[in-house]
Amino acid sequence: MTSERRYYLTTPIYYVNDKPHIGHAYTSLAADVLARWKRMSGYQVHFLTGTDEHGQKVEKAAEARGMDPQAFTDQVSQAFRDLAVRMNYSNDDFIRTTEERHKRACAALWKRLEERGEIYLGHYEGWYAVRDEAFYGPDEITEKDGQKFAPTGAPVEWVREPSYFFRLSAWQDRLLAFYDEHPEFIAPQSRRNEVISFVKSGLTDLSISRTSFKWGVKVPGDEAHVMYVWLDALTNYITALGYPDENADLWRFWPADVHFVGKDIVRFHAIYWPAFLMAAGLPVPRRVFAHGWWTNEGQKISKSLGNVIDPLTLVEQYGLDPVRFFLLREVPFGNDGDFSRKSLIQRLNSELANDLGNLAQRTLSLIQRNCDGQLPAAGAPDPTDAELLDAVSALPQRVEEALSRQAFHEALERIQAVSRLGNSWIDAQKPWSLKKTDVVRMASVLRHLHTALRALATVLQPFMPDTMSRMLDQLGVPAEARDLAALAMPLPDGTALPPPSPLFQKIQDEPA
Repeated sequence: MTSERRYYLTTPIYYVNDKPHIGHAYTSLAADVLARWKRMSGYQVHFLTGTDEHGQKVEKAAEARGMDPQAFTDQVSQAFRDLAVRMNYSNDDFIRTTEERHKRACAALWKRLEERGEIYLGHYEGWYAVRDEAFYGPDEITEKDGQKFAPTGAPVEWVREPSYFFRLSAWQDRLLAFYDEHPEFIAPQSRRNEVISFVKSGLTDLSISRTSFKWGVKVPGDEAHVMYVWLDALTNYITALGYPDENADLWRFWPADVHFVGKDIVRFHAIYWPAFLMAAGLPVPRRVFAHGWWTNEGQKISKSLGNVIDPLTLVEQYGLDPVRFFLLREVPFGNDGDFSRKSLIQRLNSELANDLGNLAQRTLSLIQRNCDGQLPAAGAPDPTDAELLDAVSALPQRVEEALSRQAFHEALERIQAVSRLGNSWIDAQKPWSLKKTDVVRMASVLRHLHTALRALATVLQPFMPDTMSRMLDQLGVPAEARDLAALAMPLPDGTALPPPSPLFQKIQDEPA
């Protein structure tokens, strides 16, 4: 029977003015891990990513390269598709805002807002940052050396032009009431506090069209205007589910369970987006999670410093699954963090090679040598078994609890704690010595260690899918028995196990 439990999660659609970097890889990785976990838990999952291809910034970037905007976006969008493949993301759809399905959805949402009296025509005059595709109030502007800047550091220019407006000011109290009724809507708490403070300071009506450039979705009935890039971009989350056809098969996934975003765009997702949806009479997403930024060896990452981290270069140096593990292990998701190759190497050597890899190699080698390569039976229970088996039994629920909060680092720490326990337990039980004194007990110890390894490999699949697939192969677990429910069904005694091979290689020296 097909599960009725559904889960919809998204990354932001990435802006195509430059090639992918570690920030893009990080956001998508978090979404991928949660999507894989939910599938393993029996959910129907829809995981969306894609590219944001309109706006003045893209138009200027294409012009600077002497390219037509569509040809330019085709090229850069492909780089993000390639990143998804190389990083082994399991997205179900990849959306581009230049697609016709998206233009139709944008036009439909605009008309719906217009019909409900939420849009009016006026003139906009204010400070605009091309880099951010955002307007800023006078109190947010700073000046240095004669140039004015937005809070993000982007230069701003004074703009006056005809514009359609969305009546955002009318939604201030309703947004604050919504945040109060749904405290889980914005995470982490620091971002929630930031958004609420901004809304309480007062919302003004939002300019939602431009006439000074052409690269965008045309406003229905007034093609002199193109839609403000954020109204266009945010709509992608419902475009992908078939909007405006609310009878489409995928529409059953709306509202989204979680939008993953960087902290720099939380305002757009946690203020503008719910206001647009409420104004259109559509359900609001359940959660917006805004993660932090990476620095590189203590330095802010910037093209001018030449220290942008290419995730694919890291994969070439250290391997895909170790990089996936490290990015979500090193820093509490939601906080800023520093990328350090020394830390990466230390974690890979200590936690993957020494802890998990060593436990698997020792256990499986002993089964090969002492049990003819067949899964031994568990003998009579021993009081010392509970220490390991209770921790193993509790592990899936403990990982679920952490992932329900998007606390990826906590989930991995809980997994690593069981891995460390497995190593201390095998040292205490000494199955290599038991072979001489109590072969039945030796078999039982090895069986319990196999049970622990199976649980570890199962819950780690979303983080390291390829490596854990190999580990489950070595444990003799068939492909159809690798979800969470299957952990309750032990493998038959005597299951043949293939000879083990190392899963992780220690890194001896840091690459030059």
